[in-house]
Amino acid sequence: MYEGAVQELIDELGRLPGIGPKSAQRLAFHILEADQDDIKRLVTALVTVKERVKFCSICGNVTEQDTCNICRDSRRDPTVVCVVEESKDVVAVERTRSFRGRYHVLGGAINPIAGVGPEQLRIRELLTRLNDSQIEEVILATDPNLEGEATATYLARMLKTIGIRVTRLASGLPVGGDLEYADEITLGRAFEGRRSAIG
Repeated sequence: MYEGAVQELIDELGRLPGIGPKSAQRLAFHILEADQDDIKRLVTALVTVKERVKFCSICGNVTEQDTCNICRDSRRDPTVVCVVEESKDVVAVERTRSFRGRYHVLGGAINPIAGVGPEQLRIRELLTRLNDSQIEEVILATDPNLEGEATATYLARMLKTIGIRVTRLASGLPVGGDLEYADEITLGRAFEGRRSAIG
């Protein structure tokens, strides 16, 4: 334990996701040793992001305007919506350059242990979008973990009654992976999502 401001800084840094006690301590001492101007830039960036950045009124992605650049882009296909958990997932899908539709960011995944149910996610907003627009297909692109699967299953069952086509991202074996190291769920999905080897 350190005294005063140093321990307070370590404690605050330790509250960030993915930062354990040792990483928090390392960051705190990096900040202590850093140039005063570097720290001022960091503080300014933190304050600026909290003041300027908000969530898109349509899809929930991060933006500095009322709507994000993807929702404003008239070249995007308005009939297909990709549902993701977080804004960082939008970036991951965009990097593929394979999707030209729009997005809906849920703001998390169903996780009863952490107290996150469907009511805490942007599901009502998704339903409103589906009722008020020309959307023909919803692609569920939640994480391939327990919470993501629960969220996708919940949404698929709910959207089935609306009559809109609901699809799920294919999942399976990573390129360069070995069959012997694949878990049975991943391997099972790879078999389910198999396609023709010719053409």
